[in-house]
Amino acid sequence: MADEKPREKLLSHGPSVLSNVELLAILLSSGTPQKNAIEVSRELLELCGGSIAGLSSMGMDDMMEIDGIGKAKASTLCAAIELGRRFCQDRPDSTQYTSASMVYDLMSPVLKGLDHEECWCLYLTRSCILLGREKLSSGGPQSTVIDPIQIVRKAIARKASSVIVIHNHPSGSPIPGDADKRETMKLKAALAKAEISLTDHVIISDGSYFSFAEGREFRKS
Repeated sequence: MADEKPREKLLSHGPSVLSNVELLAILLSSGTPQKNAIEVSRELLELCGGSIAGLSSMGMDDMMEIDGIGKAKASTLCAAIELGRRFCQDRPDSTQYTSASMVYDLMSPVLKGLDHEECWCLYLTRSCILLGREKLSSGGPQSTVIDPIQIVRKAIARKASSVIVIHNHPSGSPIPGDADKRETMKLKAALAKAEISLTDHVIISDGSYFSFAEGREFRKS
């Protein structure tokens, strides 16, 4: 059957026509005596809730719970996921970031599906053109560090006129807690002393985000 031969399907029609299961099957290459690569891939996706975002949050040990996935295949999957993340980070960008929705679209592929919080910063020109972005810290499931001194220093080094800070909430709700509000005010004050604007602080969850600048939660999916 055609759906049992994803590699041939890719060669004939290109990767965009393949399902997630078929793409995973190509990475896995083979199955077991009892299950082919398609069946192993389907079982893996079911284990992570059926989404690539869920797969991206799995560790190698989690993947190896599936019969037919050992260290080599789990390593291949983890490498492919990491390459996807790096592509999202490295792509050139001359867009003017003028809304929290645009920030969500940029950063959601990087932060979606993580099981821990990360803090990222966008450095912008006066006209909101992106000068660069970088991960500033990585924390636990419920917190990460937002260091005003570090952000001010890095913004000055990049000659940024403004910054946007982003972090994720693995819990699923982007609503800021009291600590998020305090850290935002501290950062805004520290940046103001250096004559740099805090354009926004965006909290991202899977399918939604909260913008401090716009003052409310938005649903994206």
